[in-house]
Amino acid sequence: MQTIFGRFSQISMATAALLGVSAGLHAQNFPITPAQKATATQVAEMGVPLSELSPNAPDNYTVKRGDTLWAISGIFLKSPWRWPELWGMNLQDIRNPHRIYPGQQLYLDKTGGRAVLRTRQASSEGPPTDTVRVSPRTRFETLADASIPTLSPNAIEPFLAEAIIVDDATFSRAPRIVAAQEGRVLLSRGDRAYARGEYEGGVATGKPLSDAKGQPLDYRVYRNATALKDPTTQQILGYEAQYIGKAELMRGESVMQVEGKDGKAQTEIVPATIDIVATKEEMRVGDRLMPEPARELVSYVPHAPATRISGQVVSIYGSAVANAAENQVVVINRGTKDGLERGHVMAIVKDGEKLADKTDSARPQIKLPNERNGLMMVFRTFDNLSYALVLQITDGVKVGDRFVNPN
Repeated sequence: MQTIFGRFSQISMATAALLGVSAGLHAQNFPITPAQKATATQVAEMGVPLSELSPNAPDNYTVKRGDTLWAISGIFLKSPWRWPELWGMNLQDIRNPHRIYPGQQLYLDKTGGRAVLRTRQASSEGPPTDTVRVSPRTRFETLADASIPTLSPNAIEPFLAEAIIVDDATFSRAPRIVAAQEGRVLLSRGDRAYARGEYEGGVATGKPLSDAKGQPLDYRVYRNATALKDPTTQQILGYEAQYIGKAELMRGESVMQVEGKDGKAQTEIVPATIDIVATKEEMRVGDRLMPEPARELVSYVPHAPATRISGQVVSIYGSAVANAAENQVVVINRGTKDGLERGHVMAIVKDGEKLADKTDSARPQIKLPNERNGLMMVFRTFDNLSYALVLQITDGVKVGDRFVNPN
């Protein structure tokens, strides 16, 4: 299954991730390549061992509005991230392998000692039917909006638009707001301001802000790049910039020659003109500009890493709370250099408490065993750091908590 986050946040796929498809607004029009067919066939033949099924796994389930594939997998499986193995639909089971809709019936096939989830009931009496029974209702939205996502889009989408990891040098040289109209201190949506490109100590170190063809016109605005340190080594792994809004470049910066008081020609810097188009917080002079990145069509396939990966939680996104709960985002101290990729599911581990054994007269110090505390899924990676969404949790997640492979 695939979920697409960005401007079209409600566009979701059912088995596109299973097939490795990047989909857009009209996923039903995407061709199915031979490689995708082979992957679908292989997965359909695999299934999962019956021992991996949840003790209360139903024989059938009707997809409801508001469902996610992760939630449905949790109904059938002990380990929801193994859903590609369970989702044993082949190209004959469903005509459009890019979508699953509310009202469709799912059947658990346990033949052959392995479990497979299909969209039609296995039967030895005559050919199976593709009929899907749904209740009559009035449609007021497109089918593209009705298909169920892998995870709730609202859980990740804001962080894709906001979160950014940068190095200190890049952030310190980034274009910045240098002035506002009428001496305003705070800027909000609809206000006009002025900005300059990369410079340091009054000397330009990069390209000026330009409205020439091919140059970016849309920018995100950031403030306060906070150092993210490894909880154990205290090494700075990167800097997290605080997202505060968006701006649009209306006129590029320039220089002009004017006559000075002494009659000699002088150079005047004319900063770029920007309009504030969105604000999470009010902006001010000194805030930095980063070009709006291209919209990504991202496939999130929850799965366990193929190699052993472990690490620690570096921070709770937003730093508004000490402990992260379900559907909150954390920063972890592993990234692409360590083999992490989007969709990797990791088990959160709570360190066992250190205490004195009061039953022993000598009061020796003991350490309780580490306990599994929940699951999180990596959804954005950088070189040394990654963002992960907490999917399941028993107790809150705090800075320093460890994570390991889920299996």
